[in-house]
Amino acid sequence: MKKGLFIVLEGPDGSGKSTASEMIAQYLQRKGHEIEFTREPGGTPIGEKIREIVLDNENTAMAATTEALLYAASRAQHVSEKIRPILMSGKTLICERFYHSSLVYQGIGRKLGIDEVRKINEFAIEGIYPDLVLFLDIDPAKALGRKKTLDGGDRLEQEHVSFHMDVYNGYKELIKISPEIKVIDASKSKDEVLNSIVEQLEKIL
Repeated sequence: MKKGLFIVLEGPDGSGKSTASEMIAQYLQRKGHEIEFTREPGGTPIGEKIREIVLDNENTAMAATTEALLYAASRAQHVSEKIRPILMSGKTLICERFYHSSLVYQGIGRKLGIDEVRKINEFAIEGIYPDLVLFLDIDPAKALGRKKTLDGGDRLEQEHVSFHMDVYNGYKELIKISPEIKVIDASKSKDEVLNSIVEQLEKIL
């Protein structure tokens, strides 16, 4: 059984997950938590190699099922090599994206079906679920534009805005049936976002 806290950040590309991770870490460190960061896809040497494949702009021929299985494979390695050991050590782990991303990006965005994608991901995560999932809610077109301005965007970020709207709406539907996901209005000021996050953190501390 895991001992440390497992906090996951979800949201559209460019919604500010990295900034939120830092804010959460600073808050919890003041309370004595030892913090580790990770991300998906990736998080391990094997996972990072899978990340390069799945996000490579040249891999336009990748089948949706291949994409879903690659994400799940990266996640399985992540759980085995990094997530479980960190949590068992009692540290708090902050992760940018986890299996909810696959449910919406591949299940809804790629139209593979949430239930089908859920099955392969439940196999991958081996019973490791987050203590808190924060969805950073922001207009996907605005967030994506900001992200692509910074680095041009990867293979998924280069998808048509309609794909990202499907993903965003998919998150909204998933939230209705997933009480573990807490919505944070990421369009507000940094201080307001932090206050909303702290309110949710205090519920699990």
